[in-house]
Amino acid sequence: MTSPAGLTASLGRRRARWQAGACLAVLLGALYLAHRHWPAVESGAGRLAVADQGWLLVGAAAATGTWAASALAQQGAVVARLPGPRLVAAQFAASAANHLLPAGLGAGAVNLRFLTRCGVPAGRSAGALAVKAGAGAAVRLALIALLAPACPGLLRLPHVSPTAVAVALGVFALAAAPLATPWWPRCRRALAGVVADIRALHACPARAAALWGGSLAFAGLHALVLIAVTRAVGLPLAPLQVALLYLAASSAAALLPSPGGLGSLDAALALALTAAGTPTAAAASAVLGYRLLTVWLPLLPGLLVLAVLVRRKAL
Repeated sequence: MTSPAGLTASLGRRRARWQAGACLAVLLGALYLAHRHWPAVESGAGRLAVADQGWLLVGAAAATGTWAASALAQQGAVVARLPGPRLVAAQFAASAANHLLPAGLGAGAVNLRFLTRCGVPAGRSAGALAVKAGAGAAVRLALIALLAPACPGLLRLPHVSPTAVAVALGVFALAAAPLATPWWPRCRRALAGVVADIRALHACPARAAALWGGSLAFAGLHALVLIAVTRAVGLPLAPLQVALLYLAASSAAALLPSPGGLGSLDAALALALTAAGTPTAAAASAVLGYRLLTVWLPLLPGLLVLAVLVRRKAL
């Protein structure tokens, strides 16, 4: 019979191999995309190298602020008071973990572990993550609806093929499948718990303000990063147009389960910028600059913070 220590070591080795495989898959995907679009990437990287450093510093400052905004939104999704410095550190670590796992699983796992370590029950912690994600999606959609009339003609509905319609119907059928299975009572109880948490949060004005204010700041600061990068590389787009393109692209990329949006968000941003009239090389430089400030530069420090939090049993 395997001892508990041996079982823990075995699980640790499996987790390490899985994480290494996920990192390798991300790296191979990035290399494939870079090879396929190498001329545009090379031209964009050259343009980014001579970009306005002042605007890049503005983008870096905005990227740093996204972690504080995420921490504020997470505090707003929980009635209990959370330790502020550890909460911000957990968001920094979660942003790094999110680039190793698809569909936000990395950030979700880190935040779920952090909340349970802070004494929030597992069910309440999962509900808090759902509330935060829902608020973020609602804020993005509201901002799109607000900015779209100010930028007429910028967003165009794509041609929908029969294949896309069939896929959408299939996804809808899968989402509705629990209604006809024994899982529905559990899903209904989980939804009822989330609704109860939302009511409890909005009964406390400070928590509601933190949730919605943090979600708004998070989306706005990410848009500001892209605005600063487009200014740095000299793209002829107005700030409101860039913000609307970012919100639309990030909302579309959220539907694709890629690690941290890698690949899906890059393609969506590049497509949105080129569809707005930006040359391909300029769009590539903007996307590279945005990714550099929000992903690649903070990645190693974020993983180090994650390791420290785990070692200190804060996660």
